[in-house]
Amino acid sequence: MSTQDETFEFQVEAQQLLQLMIHSIYSNKDIFLRELVSNASDALDKLRLESLRDHEIQAAADTSDLHVQIESDTEQRTLTVRDNGIGMSRDDVVGLIGMIAKSGTKQFVQDLKEAKEAQDENASQELIGQFGVGFYSSFMVADKVSLVTRKAGESEGTRWESDGTGTYTIGTAEDAPQGTAVTLHLKPEDTEDSLFDYTSETKIKEIVKRYSDFITWPIKMAVPAKAEAKDDAESDDADAEDAAADEDVTVLETVNSMKALWARSQSEVTDEEYSEFYKHISHDWSDPLETIRIQAEGTFEYQSLLFIPSRAPMDLFMQERKRGVQLYVKRVFIMDDCEALMPEYLRFVKGVVDAQDLSLNVSRETLQQDRQIQMMQRRLVKKVLSTVKEMRTKNPERYDTFWSEFGKAVKEGLLSDFDNRDAILDIASFDTTHDPDKQTSLRDYVERMKEGQQHIYYLTGESRSVIENSPHMEAFRDKGYEVLLLTDQVDEVWAESAPEFDGKQFQSISKGQVDLDTEEEKEEVKAEREQREKEFAELLSWMTTALQDNVKEVRLSSRLTTSPACIVTDANDLPPALENMYRAMGQPMPTAKRILELNPTHALVSGLRTAHGEGGKEEQLGETAELLYGMALLADGGEPVDRSRFVGLLADRLERTL
Repeated sequence: MSTQDETFEFQVEAQQLLQLMIHSIYSNKDIFLRELVSNASDALDKLRLESLRDHEIQAAADTSDLHVQIESDTEQRTLTVRDNGIGMSRDDVVGLIGMIAKSGTKQFVQDLKEAKEAQDENASQELIGQFGVGFYSSFMVADKVSLVTRKAGESEGTRWESDGTGTYTIGTAEDAPQGTAVTLHLKPEDTEDSLFDYTSETKIKEIVKRYSDFITWPIKMAVPAKAEAKDDAESDDADAEDAAADEDVTVLETVNSMKALWARSQSEVTDEEYSEFYKHISHDWSDPLETIRIQAEGTFEYQSLLFIPSRAPMDLFMQERKRGVQLYVKRVFIMDDCEALMPEYLRFVKGVVDAQDLSLNVSRETLQQDRQIQMMQRRLVKKVLSTVKEMRTKNPERYDTFWSEFGKAVKEGLLSDFDNRDAILDIASFDTTHDPDKQTSLRDYVERMKEGQQHIYYLTGESRSVIENSPHMEAFRDKGYEVLLLTDQVDEVWAESAPEFDGKQFQSISKGQVDLDTEEEKEEVKAEREQREKEFAELLSWMTTALQDNVKEVRLSSRLTTSPACIVTDANDLPPALENMYRAMGQPMPTAKRILELNPTHALVSGLRTAHGEGGKEEQLGETAELLYGMALLADGGEPVDRSRFVGLLADRLERTL
């Protein structure tokens, strides 16, 4: 019975998601049962964990026979997945099932619609797995879904029900048992639409064996009793022989093996089993990109089974994301997202670590300081990085997928994991001027360096095209020097802090002085340079004074060949993008003045020198200097200090040319 029923409307995005599920294009609808069993298993894990930590729950909750039970009714065409785990309160039901309150919902639904319209089943499944809405997959096979739940330690249960058409009802469920039961009122069987008889014992066992065999909790279902079992069940009954003939006698049978994959020999586990286990722990619907096994023996023993996903989750760069791998102690689940085992920059790695020597009552705070956990983390990180390095050599296509999905996150490790900085740089890939269609490794860059080149040159910017068209590139392009083109926000930070790779220091081509001439070339143009310095000395001194509010120096450039001017950051100053980043994080940063470099061979610059030498009008000369500075800022991706004034000066000059 349920009382106090209330009807609510789904959020718009939730309604759209339900309709996509109801009118699903998936050829494999069996996965709905995997999702429900996985949710039930999670609920059992959470109850076991809470009973270890909370004495009140330990006293109030029954943990003597934790299991998942699947019940089917052929006549009523219902399928129920039941667990006696942690359960949910009314607020939990509203928050977790009645609505979808995650950020990114609108974009997610739009992406899912596009995948459906394109009839791309794999893309649809991957999107749903990333968003974590497996419960809604029930509507692929059911006309109505009912949920009855009671949270462990509470006395009142909750009932939720919906036909997926836009509303749901919630009421109080009297006498609800501890845990959660999800009942599906199944659609008619339609094999042409991949809707099978999900009340069939054979079909249920087939799905459980394929997708959930490794789950560590028993998955039970009622099956017809064998003759011996019937005799045992009715051994005290005087009419035992008649009971043995009764076809309605059933027994609960455990239909999964419950064998932990990480504890089994690698030769005993198939790729499909690894894949299904990954989907279970990650709630992703796509296969993993790579599987990593670790068996540590000796004074500190543990087993680990890690996975690198094939696609970045939607929340990879969201603050509220969860990260970390599952922690077990001697096969007992302890923690779902153990952050202490995996650093922030490897937050996409999923998996299980099973330690032999930790306390079952260990807390997150204790883990952060635990020496054994720290040792495990170092080993796990090194294994993940070495696996990616091996992937790059043996399976370049798979590596390319990895780097395109997770490269931005991995590069964050250059700022936090100094012990592994060389290893991270060794697996990184970058756009460069060497090949417009292919990224390169730093090792390949170093092998291609010109004789006598001492630096790894790079330039940061918003996009490849912006960087390639930067005035800073001109001399490097003309002389054939390869330049790394760094477009990720994190590049601004690590490139400033990373000292070197393979003995070669990183050097921004927009900082300090640039001199690409050989000693022989310097000698050839020495006299010409000295003469230019004399000719432009007065102009440079005057412009430095005229623009002193914005620049620290105006000087001649050796990096420009076609542009009239460019902005350069002093060798000891932070670039503007990095200054802005620190300010956004709340750190007060003074604005460092930059250097304006002029191209002495450009007609505009040489004309300005002539006009200044001939005593031109001070006001017009000052305006030209402002325009030069403003154009240099624009070319560098910035903008003039006073945009209105810049536009006005430019319009006035253009008018005079007509």
